[in-house]
Amino acid sequence: MPYLYRAPGPQKHPVPKDARITHSSGQSFEQLRQECVQKGILFEDPDFPANSSSLFYSERPQIPFVWKRPGEIVKNPEFILGGATRTDICQGELGDCWLLAAIASLTLNEKALARVVPQDQSFGPGYAGIFHFQFWQHSEWLDVVIDDRLPTFRDRLIFLHSADHSEFWSALLEKAYAKLNGSYEALKGGSTIEAMEDFTGGVAETFATKEAPENFYEILEKALKRGSLVGCSIDTRNAAESEARTPFGLIKGHAYSVTGIDQVNFRGQKMELIRVRNPWGQVEWNGSWSDRMAFRDFKAHFDKVEICNLTPDALEEDALHKWEVTVHQGSWVRGSTAGGCRNFLDTFWTNPQIKLSLTEKDEGQEDCTFLVALMQKDRRKLKRFGADMLTIGYAIYQSPSKDEHLNKDFFRYHASQARSKTFINLREVSDRFKLPPGEYILIPSTFEPHQEADFCLRIFSEKKAITRDMDGDVDIDLPELPKPTPAGQETEEELQFRALFDQIAGEDMEVTAEELEYILNAVLQKKKDFKFKKLSLISCKNIISLMDTSGNGKLEFKEFKVFWDKLKKWTNLFHQFDTDKSGTMSSYELRTALKATGFQLGCHLLQLIVLRYADEGLQLTFDDFLNCLVRLENASRVFQALSTKDKDEEFIHLNINEFINLTMNI
Repeated sequence: MPYLYRAPGPQKHPVPKDARITHSSGQSFEQLRQECVQKGILFEDPDFPANSSSLFYSERPQIPFVWKRPGEIVKNPEFILGGATRTDICQGELGDCWLLAAIASLTLNEKALARVVPQDQSFGPGYAGIFHFQFWQHSEWLDVVIDDRLPTFRDRLIFLHSADHSEFWSALLEKAYAKLNGSYEALKGGSTIEAMEDFTGGVAETFATKEAPENFYEILEKALKRGSLVGCSIDTRNAAESEARTPFGLIKGHAYSVTGIDQVNFRGQKMELIRVRNPWGQVEWNGSWSDRMAFRDFKAHFDKVEICNLTPDALEEDALHKWEVTVHQGSWVRGSTAGGCRNFLDTFWTNPQIKLSLTEKDEGQEDCTFLVALMQKDRRKLKRFGADMLTIGYAIYQSPSKDEHLNKDFFRYHASQARSKTFINLREVSDRFKLPPGEYILIPSTFEPHQEADFCLRIFSEKKAITRDMDGDVDIDLPELPKPTPAGQETEEELQFRALFDQIAGEDMEVTAEELEYILNAVLQKKKDFKFKKLSLISCKNIISLMDTSGNGKLEFKEFKVFWDKLKKWTNLFHQFDTDKSGTMSSYELRTALKATGFQLGCHLLQLIVLRYADEGLQLTFDDFLNCLVRLENASRVFQALSTKDKDEEFIHLNINEFINLTMNI
């Protein structure tokens, strides 16, 4: 399925006050609940039905699942019993330990927990079989409504459950998260940091324990004190090692949550301890200190620590800062903006480009601190359609004085000033940078070209930074239509051209679409080194609709002459960009070709054009190129004509970007 660029330009980072309603009815949780109470019924969610489609998309259940409400499982169900704690999270038969580790960490932050698990619901008065949870997704908070029917087998919950079988908040939270991602199966396998971000809207940082800074203990201590969510894991070298148990009772490839850190006096020395929780609760550390672990053992046995900070403040520093945040939503679209990394020079320049202006130095510093977080959107939800996490990253270049989309030659001769540490197949890649004040171009990309995805790019800066999407605007500079040379002043070439017109037009001295089709194909076939497929009749009708000023559906001599001059320019341009002389042009070269004709298009319009005119191999024939130019010129001229009308007349007001977008969709 194609991805289309949306919402160009920076957006303000939303303050999480009111979450957006997501239910298909358009009603809020409270409206749906009140409706059920008034009707005396229990809510049944049509958006996430109690059947196998909500469970799995690639397999059939191996056991007969029965969907039951908590009141059908136990006599007196409770939403939260004695407070929500890490012991309420017990893993079931679903491979979502990464999610459970994040939930366990969430219980340590009361404020964050109250945001995700609203307290305005229970099994007491007002119960209507409906619950809701709130998750952060791509810079906004969503309110996800569910019914309380849960998959069971022999009256026991199959998936996530609480140690106390009368408590159901954690099981319902898992169901809401499954709905958000399309199914329970979509939750199989993942990174703890993914769910941590969805629970907080926070910023991820990852540490390799073997390469961690000397003050790593202080970093973790500070993270937990600030309410950050912390997870850890042991790497696997191959699939066979996944879920393998080590001699010390640890599970490789399994997600753990860090729930505490402290120092104790032991035999006259201070001993650093850390508490790590396994959501399974079945296999545990059997080395020194048992339920707690010596910090040196932690660094020796665990490979990776993931921290989700609720603000971008560096854990290596004591000071807290107020951060400026901007958000860009964009897309990589095959054939137009999916250029891949710098290894692919021919297409890299076609990626979305964001201009970053760093204007103020940090307090007492010569540089500007900022953090860039690039997230690919909805990949887990698209797993049912075969989508996997793409390998993503970004590069940052010093911006030249020109205020436009940078072309291929720029990247041929200029190196990046900074870049993400690696290109990796995680949902989000984030890194912290320090650069001198100035203007920079940030280019997010997939590693390989031609890979499609939507993305969310967040830029956090300690001082105010100005960002602008270099692809969001349409800049069209069409020259005046040239007037034909008056009769009697024509050159020999022009006289020959008039004779050609007289021969084509016949007695009425006007060229029809059929006559235009014949002469264009005849002339183009005679051009040396120019391969092309026969122009279609519809193309010729489009040409006449552009050039016909009298409205009779035919071309008079002066109209035909103006078009012929354009055709020569367009033909030469196409020939220039048909690098292999195959009679086709790469869709990635279309941006430059259109710019040469006076059209500098933003990403969204470019994506629409490629979807409409390029073939499966991302190539355009001359007929496609001609139709594209004719349509763009037609739309822009109509817009210019409308924009000169009396402003007091009643019109729908559109800018040229919106107007061409509208006409390209018709």
